[in-house]
Amino acid sequence: MLGKYLSDKKIPWRRRRRLGMAVAGNTPTASFLTKIGKMQSAGCWLCKIAREARGESTDGLANETNGHINSAGCEGMATTVTAAHHSIWRHLYDRMHAAQKPKSKLKFVTLDKKSNMSTLRRREEFLSICSKEELAEKAQDIEVIIPVKKCQETRYNLNPGSFFVNRF
Repeated sequence: MLGKYLSDKKIPWRRRRRLGMAVAGNTPTASFLTKIGKMQSAGCWLCKIAREARGESTDGLANETNGHINSAGCEGMATTVTAAHHSIWRHLYDRMHAAQKPKSKLKFVTLDKKSNMSTLRRREEFLSICSKEELAEKAQDIEVIIPVKKCQETRYNLNPGSFFVNRF
């Protein structure tokens, strides 16, 4: 039934387009609204609000697209997107552990949910892989490649030497 409605040429294109967007779960973003002449700027308003709250300039905002809003790259949605990511990961992790066979050689090391990189690094089996210093050195080599975001510049300027290790 819905397919007939979307392909019916008697129904105005705008109405069919809005229905298609609703069915797909897409909302009209600033990029789309700018494209059709309904907005002046395609800049992300969530990033703008986040920057204004921090007292930073709102110049050079990323374009608001569905991909941008659903990523941690959106300054206004980063916390929400990261929390959703962690929730999904915890669920998958718990499901994988529940499905693990008793004879499996794989060992889930963070089931207690109190483990992090610092506590795991203290375990003897991890020390035999590489030292904390070696891990920090390799992490810094990788982190240096990733650009410093505007919101991280203050932390970077305070201590550029340890910024990349701390970010890791």
